[in-house]
Amino acid sequence: MVETKKVLAACGNDCAACPRYIAHPYEKTEEELHHTAELWKKIGYRDHVVPNEEIACTGCKPENWCRYQVVGCCEERAIKTCAECTEYPCANMKECFAVTKSFEPMCRKVCTDAEYRQLQKAFFEKEKNLSDYEIRSL
Repeated sequence: MVETKKVLAACGNDCAACPRYIAHPYEKTEEELHHTAELWKKIGYRDHVVPNEEIACTGCKPENWCRYQVVGCCEERAIKTCAECTEYPCANMKECFAVTKSFEPMCRKVCTDAEYRQLQKAFFEKEKNLSDYEIRSL
């Protein structure tokens, strides 16, 4: 995988590493998106293989479903990421980190090494990404 500049989501995910993210210049082929849909089922993120249109993502928006409503919260506070919040890490983000980490063992078990590395960079380093962001913002 080629090293890319991070595209940081409000919660700390690195969208540039995400296999769902299709915003330019991170477009994915139909085959790549289908593989991601299959992987999401295998991991347990979905209960069935969803269509490419459903798995594809162009980034977080307040109107998108989010278990933790992070983007909406950031929008209300006029900040880009949770790292800019005076309450960071709040109980909501602590739960977000814990739930995300709870998926890591299954990913390690069912993913290839390359898939796991991609998911690790995209999702399992969100706390580190936000810490790095916070440091750069000082």
